[in-house]
Amino acid sequence: MASIRDLKKDINFVFGDIIEAVYQWEAATGNTNSKEGMGIIETAIASFDTLMDKVNQKETSGSKKEHFKGVRNDLEKEATALIEKLNALSA
Repeated sequence: MASIRDLKKDINFVFGDIIEAVYQWEAATGNTNSKEGMGIIETAIASFDTLMDKVNQKETSGSKKEHFKGVRNDLEKEATALIEKLNALSA
Protein backbone atom coordinates (compact mmCIF):
# COMPACT_ATOMS: atom_id res chain seq x y z
CA MET A 1 0.00 0.00 0.00
CA ALA A 2 1.14 3.50 -0.73
CA SER A 3 2.28 5.65 2.12
CA ILE A 4 0.17 8.22 3.89
CA ARG A 5 2.39 10.93 2.43
CA ASP A 6 1.59 9.72 -1.09
CA LEU A 7 -2.13 9.75 -0.30
CA LYS A 8 -1.87 13.34 0.92
CA LYS A 9 0.02 14.29 -2.24
CA ASP A 10 -2.63 12.62 -4.39
CA ILE A 11 -5.41 14.54 -2.64
CA ASN A 12 -3.50 17.79 -3.09
CA PHE A 13 -2.69 17.19 -6.75
CA VAL A 14 -6.18 16.01 -7.74
CA PHE A 15 -8.02 18.95 -6.25
CA GLY A 16 -5.32 21.35 -7.40
CA ASP A 17 -5.71 20.09 -10.96
CA ILE A 18 -9.50 20.46 -10.78
CA ILE A 19 -9.19 24.05 -9.55
CA GLU A 20 -6.65 24.78 -12.28
CA ALA A 21 -9.04 23.32 -14.88
CA VAL A 22 -11.80 25.65 -13.65
CA TYR A 23 -9.48 28.64 -14.04
CA GLN A 24 -8.55 27.48 -17.55
CA TRP A 25 -12.23 27.09 -18.46
CA GLU A 26 -12.98 30.57 -17.16
CA ALA A 27 -10.08 32.06 -19.12
CA ALA A 28 -11.04 30.23 -22.31
CA THR A 29 -14.69 31.25 -22.16
CA GLY A 30 -14.26 34.72 -20.69
CA ASN A 31 -16.42 33.82 -17.68
CA THR A 32 -14.02 35.05 -15.02
CA ASN A 33 -15.30 34.63 -11.48
CA SER A 34 -18.39 32.76 -12.68
CA LYS A 35 -20.83 31.38 -10.12
CA GLU A 36 -20.51 27.90 -11.57
CA GLY A 37 -16.72 27.96 -11.46
CA MET A 38 -16.63 29.35 -7.94
CA GLY A 39 -19.08 26.67 -6.83
CA ILE A 40 -16.80 23.92 -8.15
CA ILE A 41 -13.76 25.53 -6.52
CA GLU A 42 -15.51 25.88 -3.16
CA THR A 43 -16.66 22.26 -3.31
CA ALA A 44 -13.11 21.15 -4.19
CA ILE A 45 -11.66 23.05 -1.23
CA ALA A 46 -14.27 21.66 1.15
CA SER A 47 -13.65 18.13 -0.13
CA PHE A 48 -9.90 18.64 0.25
CA ASP A 49 -10.33 19.73 3.87
CA THR A 50 -12.65 16.81 4.65
CA LEU A 51 -10.34 14.21 3.13
CA MET A 52 -7.25 15.63 4.81
CA ASP A 53 -9.08 15.52 8.14
CA LYS A 54 -9.89 11.86 7.50
CA VAL A 55 -6.25 11.10 6.66
CA ASN A 56 -5.02 12.86 9.80
CA GLN A 57 -7.62 11.20 12.02
CA LYS A 58 -5.88 9.50 14.95
CA GLU A 59 -8.61 7.04 15.86
CA THR A 60 -9.91 4.84 13.05
CA SER A 61 -12.64 2.27 13.15
CA GLY A 62 -11.20 -1.01 11.95
CA SER A 63 -7.82 -1.41 10.37
CA LYS A 64 -5.75 1.49 9.11
CA LYS A 65 -5.44 -0.13 5.71
CA GLU A 66 -9.21 -0.22 5.28
CA HIS A 67 -9.51 3.35 6.55
CA PHE A 68 -7.05 4.70 3.98
CA LYS A 69 -8.60 2.61 1.23
CA GLY A 70 -11.91 4.27 2.08
CA VAL A 71 -10.30 7.71 1.94
CA ARG A 72 -8.87 6.89 -1.50
CA ASN A 73 -12.32 5.73 -2.68
CA ASP A 74 -13.87 8.95 -1.36
CA LEU A 75 -11.23 10.93 -3.25
CA GLU A 76 -12.08 9.13 -6.46
CA LYS A 77 -15.84 9.65 -6.03
CA GLU A 78 -15.59 13.34 -5.17
CA ALA A 79 -13.07 14.09 -7.91
CA THR A 80 -15.21 12.29 -10.49
CA ALA A 81 -18.28 14.29 -9.45
CA LEU A 82 -16.40 17.59 -9.72
CA ILE A 83 -14.97 16.69 -13.12
CA GLU A 84 -18.45 15.81 -14.37
CA LYS A 85 -19.70 19.22 -13.23
CA LEU A 86 -16.78 20.89 -15.01
CA ASN A 87 -17.40 18.89 -18.19
CA ALA A 88 -21.07 19.90 -18.08
CA LEU A 89 -19.98 23.56 -18.12
CA SER A 90 -17.85 22.97 -21.20
CA ALA A 91 -20.67 21.28 -23.13
